[in-house]
Amino acid sequence: MSSTLERRAVAVGGTLVGEGPAVVIGGRVDLRAYRGEADAYEVLGERATLVEPYSAADLPAIAERADAVVVGSSWTRDIPLVRSAAGLGLPVVVERRPAASLEEWLELADYCAREGDGRVLLCEGGRLDLGMMRAARAVSGRPVLADVSRDAALSAAAVAAGADGLVVSSAGQATPAAKLGTYAGARTAESSRSGTLEFVGPGSLAEARQELPPATALRAAEEAVTVVGALVRPEAPGTLPECREAIDRVDAALATLLERRAALAGIVQRIKPVGGFAGRDLARERALVARMALRAPSLGEARLAPIMNAVIEAGLHLAEERSAE
Repeated sequence: MSSTLERRAVAVGGTLVGEGPAVVIGGRVDLRAYRGEADAYEVLGERATLVEPYSAADLPAIAERADAVVVGSSWTRDIPLVRSAAGLGLPVVVERRPAASLEEWLELADYCAREGDGRVLLCEGGRLDLGMMRAARAVSGRPVLADVSRDAALSAAAVAAGADGLVVSSAGQATPAAKLGTYAGARTAESSRSGTLEFVGPGSLAEARQELPPATALRAAEEAVTVVGALVRPEAPGTLPECREAIDRVDAALATLLERRAALAGIVQRIKPVGGFAGRDLARERALVARMALRAPSLGEARLAPIMNAVIEAGLHLAEERSAE
């Protein structure tokens, strides 16, 4: 099993993955979906972020125009291609083969590190095993990605489980199947990799995880790394811009919670026999501040009390305004 703990962060293009905030990575290109029928240079254009080759013939284009190469889950046992991809001098994103154990996944990552320059990231995709992903990060010390392209609704769960980055499709990027007119019907990520078609219809598993439009998926991923990341990822920014960005993420989480609290306060006002300012329960408010002080001991009750009073009064004013509409 891997014990490589010396490299906690890997730069993919201009994005550092593995330290600081979780990130969103778009622009993943799967050349295997073209089945060798398209020129890699034409598909990649001027630049691409993550690229999975179809064959060794794609590697020169990837070396020239990609920020990282993907060792895809469907061909992790194609050792000659794995070796060649790892030797490009690019960061290597190692996907987990379906049913592969943690040890097998990390051994492949270590192999890629030896064949390349050591810059390796792990990626969990398909039907996400977030427990496996979390364990891989803890044991290996390597950054981990979660490919949520097929189910962006799992973005928040992936960040909460420790994902350093979320992989999503770029907005406006057509799928390879759409460009080539192949693979009639819908395919899931798993069926594409295994070469088997999966039924898509009412009540099917594929229907339950229909792919979101790229722009919607991107927003879901960005919201997850911002709001959930602010709650679960420790940060130690070293520059003023980094500090401000970290504060902005915390403020975004605060705003989200305040909006939810205001909505709940409005419901309370409709339920209480006596609502509005006349119905305030000061004893409950004092108990609330005391409980919050346990979570925020550096602020304490004295500093939290005026903050919560302002929050409560803002909610009451909002409820009164809405009841008068």
